[in-house]
Amino acid sequence: MLAGFPLHARRLWTDVDAVAATEFAIVLPFMLTLYLGGVELGNGLAISVKVSETSHSVADMVSQNTQVTAAQMQSILLASTSIMAPYAVKDDNGNSLITVTVSEVSTDKNGNATVQWSQSTNSTAARPVGQRMTLSSFTGTGTTNANISLILGEVSYNYKPNLGSGVTGPMTISDSYYLFPRCSTNSPTTSSFPFYDVKYPASATCTCIQHLRQKSC
Repeated sequence: MLAGFPLHARRLWTDVDAVAATEFAIVLPFMLTLYLGGVELGNGLAISVKVSETSHSVADMVSQNTQVTAAQMQSILLASTSIMAPYAVKDDNGNSLITVTVSEVSTDKNGNATVQWSQSTNSTAARPVGQRMTLSSFTGTGTTNANISLILGEVSYNYKPNLGSGVTGPMTISDSYYLFPRCSTNSPTTSSFPFYDVKYPASATCTCIQHLRQKSC
């Protein structure tokens, strides 16, 4: 079959030198794509875990109080952003990459849930007071979620992948967490709506002594 080819063509056909290098050059782009994609995926998953931890922590810190001052609330919001370390919370221009919001959601005797107060690291991200909320039917001890209060922690992070960000643009990674206040005692029999809540803003700070279910101001 090769006899009809010129001599130099037959030599090229049977030459196996640098075949491995040629194959490697073909496979290299795919290998780099898989490697860099794996790194970006790992970063995204790690940031997602951090976002979940932050949303839980900010709700947990607020729920340990029976009432919170404005200064303490700002300290809680700013402290919660440190959970994102070692990932940046600001971009190269100094703009915040993370938004942390904490709100109280209370229900009336019919289980209708509304926002009682809301604070955020971003002035435009706080939920409006009175906003209607939808709760899971399994949030409270009954089926209607009547006469309860919950602390809602919400976090969103503006993640910009190093690979392909020019095509996909920044990605928003977010999560939220509901927690019951630790030791609120303002029940429907002793106080008015909202019940079992964390008062904000307050003139004094009262924290919860969990094992006694009492507060210390």
